[in-house]
Amino acid sequence: MNIKAKSQQITEMLLLIFLMAGIILVGNLIGYSKPIIPSIIAMLIIALIAGVGYLIGLLPYFKLLPNIVWISFLGIYLSSPFFPWQQTILFYANNISFASVSTPVLAFAGLAVGKDLGLFKQLSWKIIPVAVAVFSGTFIFSAILAHFTLNW
Repeated sequence: MNIKAKSQQITEMLLLIFLMAGIILVGNLIGYSKPIIPSIIAMLIIALIAGVGYLIGLLPYFKLLPNIVWISFLGIYLSSPFFPWQQTILFYANNISFASVSTPVLAFAGLAVGKDLGLFKQLSWKIIPVAVAVFSGTFIFSAILAHFTLNW
C-alpha cells in the first residue's frame, strides 16, 4: 500500500473515531442529561485514547496484536493509579453513560452484518435457532452476572 493510500486510510479512521464520539456525545447529552462541558472533555479524552491506540497499532512491531488491544492498554494505563492524572481522567469519564457508548457501536455492528444479507440468505433458516439461542444465552447470562455484581 502506497503512502498516499495509507495516510488516507489513517485520516478516515481518525475522522470516524471523532464522528462516533460526536454521536455518543449527543446520545449522552439527550438521553442521560449529563453536563455538557465535562461530557465534551470526556469524549475528547476517549476519542484521543482510541486514536492514539489505533496509531500505535500501525507501528511495525505493534502490528502483532489487534488495535483494540493497544487502545485497551492505553485506556487501562491512563485510568490506573500509576498515571499521575488518573483522578482527572476518571472524573471526566464518569460523565459518559455506558449505554450511550454501546448503542451506536451495536448499531454499526448491525449495519456491518446487514451488508452481507446474501451470505445470510445462504445460511437458510438454520441460523435463526442458533441466533436466538446465542442472543438469549447472552442476555440471560448478562442479567445473572449483573444481578450478582450489583448485589455484591
